[in-house]
Amino acid sequence: MNKFLKTTTLTIAAAAMSVAFVSGAEAREWRGWNIHPADYPVSTGMEEFARLVNEKSNGELEAKVFHGGVLGNQPDAIEQVRLGGLDWAVFNLGPLGEVAPEANVVSLPFIFKSVDAMHQVMDGPAGEQIAEGLANAGLQALGWYDSGARSFYNTHKPITTPDDVKGMKIRVMSNDLYVRMIASLGGNATPLEYSAVYQSLQTGVIDGAENNYPSYDSSGHFEAAKYYSVTEHLILPECLCVNKALYDGLSDDEKKILQEAADESVKVQRAAWAERALQSKQKMIDAGVEINEIADKTPFQNAMQPVYDSFVEENPELESLVTAIQDAQK
Repeated sequence: MNKFLKTTTLTIAAAAMSVAFVSGAEAREWRGWNIHPADYPVSTGMEEFARLVNEKSNGELEAKVFHGGVLGNQPDAIEQVRLGGLDWAVFNLGPLGEVAPEANVVSLPFIFKSVDAMHQVMDGPAGEQIAEGLANAGLQALGWYDSGARSFYNTHKPITTPDDVKGMKIRVMSNDLYVRMIASLGGNATPLEYSAVYQSLQTGVIDGAENNYPSYDSSGHFEAAKYYSVTEHLILPECLCVNKALYDGLSDDEKKILQEAADESVKVQRAAWAERALQSKQKMIDAGVEINEIADKTPFQNAMQPVYDSFVEENPELESLVTAIQDAQK
C-alpha cells in the first residue's frame, strides 16, 4: 500500500472509531504512549489525566497509559497518534518540530529564560499558536507538561565555554535545529534513539549528550558520563496530545472533560517535576558526578545567532512567533 493510501486509510479509521465511540457504542480503551518509566514525573501526570478522564466521565471515557516506550519508538508513536493508530501521548516538542513548524520555535536554544518563563509563555497566546500548528498536523494539544532545562554531559571533561564542545560527538534528538546548535559550538551532532545512548556512551560511539537531571538520572547515563555542565540551553515543554480526529468526534461535554482533566494533570505533573529535579540533582551529587554551574552563559547564547538567522530565513512566517515569545519574557 502506498504512503498516501495508508495515511488516508488510517485517518478514516480513526474518524470512524471516534464516531462509533460517541454514538453509544461500548467504551473503547484509549491507548496512551509514554517513553518514560512508570515512576517518572511525565508518567505521574499521564496517570492523573487518565484517572480523571475515567472518573469525570463515570467510566464512559476510558484512558490507559503504556509506559517505557512499549508501544513503539518515539518517531513511530508520533505518526501513530497523528494517524489514529494510537489515541494519545505526551511528546517532547523537540521531535514534534519535525511535523509542525510552529513547535520548532521552542527548540531554538535559549529562547526561554527560565522554566517559569516557559510555563508563562506556553500557557498564553504563543502556546495557543503552537497548538494550532499541531492541530494542523493531526494532534490536539490539551496541555503543556514540564521537562525542565537540558544541559550537556560527557565522558571527558567539564564544559565551561563553547570551545570545550569543539570536536565532541554529542547525541541529540532528531531535529535539524539541534544539529545546527551543536555545529555552532564546534561539535559533531549525532542523532540517536534514546535507548541507544547509554551503550553509545560506554563504547565511545559518542562523547556526550544533553538532557535534564531526571532523565540523566533515570536513564543511568550518569554512570557512563560523569561530567554534567549546567548550560540550560534548551527548556522544552512536552505536549499532552490526543489524536485530532478522535477529539473532533467527541461531544462538547466530553471535550470539556478532557480539558479539565488535562488542566489538573498539568498542575500535578509540574509539581512532580520540580520535586524530582531536585531529588535527581542530589542523587547525582551523591553518586560522584562532577556538576559545574556556568555563571555566564552569554558566550553560548552568542554562538547561537547563526541558528536563529537560518531559522528565520527558512521560516519567515514564524519570525513573529519568535519575537512574541521573546517579548513575553521582558
